[in-house]
Amino acid sequence: MDQVRLGRTGITVNKNGFGALPIQRITREEAVRLLRMALDAGITYFDTARSYTDSEEKLGYAFEGCRDRLFIATKTPAKTAEGFWKDLETSLRLLRTDYIDVYQFHNPSFCPKPGDGSGLYEAMLKAREQGKIRFISITNHSFAVAEEAVASGLYDTLQFPFCYLATERDIRLVEQCAAADMGFIAMKSLSGGLITNAAAAYAFAAQYPGVLPIWGVQRERELREFIAFIDNPPAMTAELQAVIDHDRQELSGDFCRGCGYCMPCPAGIEINNCARMSLMVRRSPTAYWLGPEGQKKMARIDGCLNCGRCRSRCPYGLDTPNLLRKNLADYRRILAGEIDVTTVQ
Repeated sequence: MDQVRLGRTGITVNKNGFGALPIQRITREEAVRLLRMALDAGITYFDTARSYTDSEEKLGYAFEGCRDRLFIATKTPAKTAEGFWKDLETSLRLLRTDYIDVYQFHNPSFCPKPGDGSGLYEAMLKAREQGKIRFISITNHSFAVAEEAVASGLYDTLQFPFCYLATERDIRLVEQCAAADMGFIAMKSLSGGLITNAAAAYAFAAQYPGVLPIWGVQRERELREFIAFIDNPPAMTAELQAVIDHDRQELSGDFCRGCGYCMPCPAGIEINNCARMSLMVRRSPTAYWLGPEGQKKMARIDGCLNCGRCRSRCPYGLDTPNLLRKNLADYRRILAGEIDVTTVQ
C-alpha cells in the first residue's frame, strides 16, 4: 500500500483521495453507496466544496456516525469574512460534523494573508481556535498565487492541478511544498477526463511521495479501479511510460483542461467541454459527443459574442474564443465524415 503524509498536518492516508465533485451529478442514494464503499475499502480522504451544489450534503448522509474514520476537506469561495463564516457554518451543518479537517480557500485570485484587509485569513485563524477547522489550506490554478502561498508559510496544504502532463514548473511546485513540509493535493489527476489510463496516472503520481491525488468518482466501475490500487498500486513500467509519452505528445501545447472557471458564458456556450471537443471525441466514446445533444451544444459556438470574458478568466491564459472556433471547425469535419475518429480511440 502506498501512503501519503500531508506535510505538517500529519494526516497520513493511502494514495487515493476521493474527489466528490462528480457525485453532485448522481442521486443521493447512489452517492451514499459509493462513498461508503470507498470508506469500507480503505479510502479515507474525501474532498468536496461549498460550490459543489449538494456534494457536502451527500457526504453528511454517508458518514454520519463514522466521522472518526475519515478526513474531510472542503472549500469556501468567500471573498469576505462574513461570507467565510456563512460558508463554514453551512458546510458544518450539511456535512453533519462539528469540525473540518482541511478547510481551503477555493481558487482565490490572491493569496489571503493577515492584515491584507479582506479579513479572510483572520477568520481562518479564529475558526481554528474555535476547533471548527484543523488545518488552513488553499486551492488554486494560478502559479503566482500557489507559489506565494507556499513561500508565505501560512498554509498547511496546497491543492493544485498535477498529472503526467505536468511541466517543470509544476514539478518544482511539488518540490517546494515538500521542502516547506506542506501537503500537496493533486487535482485534475486525470486532466478533466482527457487522461483515460488511470494506472498510468497513478504510477506517475507514485513517483512523488508527498503527492495525494484526488480522483473524481461518480460510477462504481471507476471507484473499483481506484480501490484495486490500494493493495496493488501500479508501478511505472515501459508500457505505462509509453502511454504517458504518447499523451504528452498529443496533449502538448494549448488545450482546455475543463476546469470551468471561464463559466458561465453569456451566450450559453458550455465552454469547458466545447473548447476541448476535438480531444474528447478522440479519447472517449463518441455516442454522446456526436449525438443530438452534443451537436446542439457545439452549435452554440456560432453565437459567440466575442466578449473576451472567458479569455480573461482562464487560469491557463488560453485564447478560449479561438479554441472554440477551432474545435467547431474540427467537429463539423468529423460529422461530415472527413475525419474518422473511430480509428484513433
